[in-house]
Amino acid sequence: MSEGVPTLYEWAGGSEAFERLTRTFYDRVAADPIVGPVFKTMSPDHPAHVAAFIAEVFGGPKTYSQQHGGHREMISHHLERHLTEDQRRRWISLLVDTADKVGLPDDPEFRSAFMAYIEWGTRLAKINSTLGKDAKLTDEPMPVWGWGVPGGPYKPAGD
Repeated sequence: MSEGVPTLYEWAGGSEAFERLTRTFYDRVAADPIVGPVFKTMSPDHPAHVAAFIAEVFGGPKTYSQQHGGHREMISHHLERHLTEDQRRRWISLLVDTADKVGLPDDPEFRSAFMAYIEWGTRLAKINSTLGKDAKLTDEPMPVWGWGVPGGPYKPAGD
């Protein structure tokens, strides 16, 4: 925590919150006719890896970078997937519905930051999905997402 302002990771509830989100989300994805086929060969560890990635992006431990290869590795998983705009939008829709279902914070500031990252990340994934397996990937730094506005998280009136 810097200067008393929690990270998005802390505000969301830490690793447990992101693990709950991705477990529930990928159960829904597997049954979805639009995005399910993209994940038909998903490993059982996939939800935990994505949880570690999102947690790190939002200011949590650097688990994904240290154990799974960082941003470059995440990009490599999207190569040659040829994702469609309908799949991208459905992925977002399912994730937002799941965030509500599992109780991620729903204050405007958190959700704005969360959605900004999801929008940015899914557009990047779609772009990268058109690249071939032989694409020369650079060592892009891990994205670090914050509140996006000075002043930090939402505080209800009276707090």
